[in-house]
Amino acid sequence: MNERIEQERFSTVASLVSRPDVIAVGSVSIIYGLNPPEVFEQNHLRLHVGQISDPIDIVRDLIGLQYRRINREITRGDIRLRGEILDIWMPSRDDPLRIKFNWEGIESIQVCESISWEILDEIEEAWIHPREFYMTDEEKFGEALKDIEQEMEDRKEYFNSKDMELESHRIEQRTMFDLEMLSEIGSCKGVENYSLHFDGRKNGQRAYCLLDFFAKNAEKFHGGEKNYLVIMDESHVTLPQVGGMYGGDYSRKKNLIDHGFRLPSAFDNRPLRIEEFQELIPKMLYVSATPGERELRHLAELNKQKIPDGLLHVKSNGGAGEPDLKKPKIKETMGKILEKVNEIAKMEIRPTGLLDPRIEVRPTEGQVQDLLSLINERVLDNERILVTVLTIKFAEEVSEYLQRMGIKAHYLHSEIDTLERTEIIKALRIGHIDVIVGINLLREGLDIPEVSLVAIFDADKQGFLRNERSLLQTIGRASRNENGLVILYADTISASMKAAIDQTISRRTRQKKYNKEHKIIPKTIIKTIPTMGVEIDDLISGVAGKGQKGGKRLVKKSSKRKGADKITKRFNLGAGIWSSSDSLLENISQPKELEQEYPIIDERDTDYDMLIKKLRKEMHQAAERLDFERAASIRDRIYQIKNATD
Repeated sequence: MNERIEQERFSTVASLVSRPDVIAVGSVSIIYGLNPPEVFEQNHLRLHVGQISDPIDIVRDLIGLQYRRINREITRGDIRLRGEILDIWMPSRDDPLRIKFNWEGIESIQVCESISWEILDEIEEAWIHPREFYMTDEEKFGEALKDIEQEMEDRKEYFNSKDMELESHRIEQRTMFDLEMLSEIGSCKGVENYSLHFDGRKNGQRAYCLLDFFAKNAEKFHGGEKNYLVIMDESHVTLPQVGGMYGGDYSRKKNLIDHGFRLPSAFDNRPLRIEEFQELIPKMLYVSATPGERELRHLAELNKQKIPDGLLHVKSNGGAGEPDLKKPKIKETMGKILEKVNEIAKMEIRPTGLLDPRIEVRPTEGQVQDLLSLINERVLDNERILVTVLTIKFAEEVSEYLQRMGIKAHYLHSEIDTLERTEIIKALRIGHIDVIVGINLLREGLDIPEVSLVAIFDADKQGFLRNERSLLQTIGRASRNENGLVILYADTISASMKAAIDQTISRRTRQKKYNKEHKIIPKTIIKTIPTMGVEIDDLISGVAGKGQKGGKRLVKKSSKRKGADKITKRFNLGAGIWSSSDSLLENISQPKELEQEYPIIDERDTDYDMLIKKLRKEMHQAAERLDFERAASIRDRIYQIKNATD
């Protein structure tokens, strides 16, 4: 959770209750608890141009929606009234609203830039949603506080009966503090843990979630609560993840409740269980190159067909039956199971005519040296390489060996944080890196058309990282390039390898036949080359997007990191320019106009101090003008000149 994610969540919910055309892109967080959609819809304020209303009355209504009234600079969730100008910054927006009043009422509603208050747009009507997700009417609110206090007394009595005096004292202090905050300001930290009382639900009853907002939207705008669609991408990973959320949430909260940090009702602020999730969705589209047993069994049940033998051991997710525990766990390849399940739509022909990659199996003896020769061939053709191994240590060792051999390589594994991963993958696409050595991160969702070679070490080692699905997903990373080749280093052909190879060859045969019939020549995907360092600059400065004049908008407080040091000092990417520097910034491409305006001078020139002084002055002036992009570019140029002349 962070401020930006919370903003996106507010924006999604506000759109669902106010407009018909909503597409939401989310993670498994959509199964976590929210307030009932009716409450969110009822507690709002509509303002329009020409509305006869007094500024003080509107301020009073906004305070009722839990907005904070202040007189200084405002942030999300704040309002500010100065004379006949009312500024409102909703939690869901990057840009605050400015309401101007005249003698008759609202004269104009303007969308403004958050720093300079430059007018970005003028609108006729504004829909102001509550500042907090969890709201209720005054009567229910009072009853909820009484219920919380009663639950606290019951919990104290339980702890005292077990001679757990510390836990009894802790739950009393914690709950009384929350009750006081709720009474005074209408909210408290962790208010969602009391949602059972505010919603009026019973113990064990599921919480409301984003899917309820979709149902409400469909009922309001599209003629029925079931008229919406859920598309689950990479369903073989996402569906088990949905199933695991409930158990993880329960385990975490059990410790808090057992030791008096939370009341037992916190259990009911939970994600959906898997059966609740699937019963709630009226129309589901599973999307995966390697569908899992759960989705396939669900589809077979809905089609009322006989469950294939390979799915008999899988628990039913759709509530249409229980697994036959008497049947042995029969292992069938995914390809055979797919042939037995009806109503599966297959998309094997690509618009680009690209084929599934060629596959070769090579022995493990001398595998690293063999790979090195293949890498050198691909580097000469300006193509990239992915290598997958089984352990973090081996990934680092292979990467270091390749670097010693003059190859620009870097490892990628779970101990590298997300921002660094993004920059490493960008560096691969740009060509700063030629090889990435990874473990399980080089699978789903990695679309790099420059990659023409994928090497898989220990391909015959049966397990999660080398099962049929994992192999197929990894093989697919080479399918965006017309020269795609996959090398499986193994001394035997495992069942998973055979199944993955058979499926790939089968699809490749059909694709070649289609291309021949339609005279299609395969072409590598053309994808825009990314820009290095964009996320780092935005992370440090806390900005996003652009205003009309090119300035960025402040979306959160600036990072407390000094520069990019915490990221860039560990960002020692491969050989060449990436291994010779302690800073990522000097490797980020600079604007051409700055290079022409301030060329790098010879290190023997004694005037470079004056040039840096001039650049710093211009950087500060640009920052004062709120031209942060110009200031950042000049700052990076200073770093580059310093590195060239040190």
